[in-house]
Amino acid sequence: MKHILTKRKSWKEVLSEATLPLQLPVAHDSLSARLIELAGFKAYQVGGFALAAAMHAVPDVDLEKFGEKRAAIENIINSSPLPVLVDVDDGYGDAKNVTRTIHEYARIGASAVFMEDQQAPKKCGHMGGKHVIPTEAMQNKVRAAVAAKQNTDLFILARTDAIAVEGLNKAIDRGKGYLDAGADGIYLEGPTTVDELEKIGKTFNGVPLATSILEGGGKTPWVSPQQMREVGFSMILYPTTVLFQVAYTIQQALKNLQDANQMPALSSLTMKQFLNVVDLPFWAEIEQKFEPSQG
Repeated sequence: MKHILTKRKSWKEVLSEATLPLQLPVAHDSLSARLIELAGFKAYQVGGFALAAAMHAVPDVDLEKFGEKRAAIENIINSSPLPVLVDVDDGYGDAKNVTRTIHEYARIGASAVFMEDQQAPKKCGHMGGKHVIPTEAMQNKVRAAVAAKQNTDLFILARTDAIAVEGLNKAIDRGKGYLDAGADGIYLEGPTTVDELEKIGKTFNGVPLATSILEGGGKTPWVSPQQMREVGFSMILYPTTVLFQVAYTIQQALKNLQDANQMPALSSLTMKQFLNVVDLPFWAEIEQKFEPSQG
C-alpha cells in the first residue's frame, strides 16, 4: 500500500511504452485490481459489465448510474497505482452530465475514460437491440468531455457501437467524426471478423485504437495481442476474461463445500500468500513503527 500516493503514468506514456497492444483486463473490485498489478500488467480497465455484476449481480443494461458507479470506482482506483481506463457509459446525460463525469473521474485519479454513442438505456456492447444517437450529438459530448478535462492529462477515448446498428462503414465514419471533435483515440465496439478488424486498423493507422474481446460469447473473435498489433490496434479490452473465471471458481468452491470436500490446496492461495496480496507486511511495519506494544 505504500504506492497508493504514487503518481500514475499518463495513458499516453503507457501507450508509447507498449511493445504489444495494452492488454486491459477488467477489475471488478479492489482485490482484482491488486491482483492485476501483481500479475505484471501495465494498466487495466474498470468496465460496466463487470462492475454491474460485482455491485448488484445484475446485467449491464443501464441499471446503475454515475453516483453509485463513481463511489465503487474510486475504491478500485485507490487500490493500485496502475494507470486505469474507466467506462463512463454514455456520459450519463447531456453536456452538463458529461462535464461533471469528467471532472469527477479526473479528480479521483482515472488515467483515461471511454464514452460511447449508445442511446439510453444503453447495454453491453456485445448484446443485441442497441441504438445509437446522431453523430453530431456524440461529437458535442466529445467536445464537452475534452473541454472538461482542462489542463489534466486525462485521455478521452470515444467509442462507437454503430457497427451492429448501421454497419462497419458508418461506424468508421463516426470514429473519424469523433476524432475531429477532439477525442484522443477511437474504440470501435463489436467487430465480428478478422477482416473487419483489419479494415478498422488500416483506416485508423497511427491513431490510438481500441476494441474489446469479450471471451465466453462475445461478437469479436479472439485474436492474439501480436496479431492485433499487426492489424493496427493499440488497446485490447477484456471485459469478461477474469470475471467469468472468478464466477466459475466461486461456484466450484461452493460445490466443494456443499459436498464436504476439503479446499483443494493446488487451486487455492494459502493464508500467507493471501496476506501478501493484501499487503499485511506494510501494515505490520506501520504498527511496529508507530504503535509499539505496551506493557
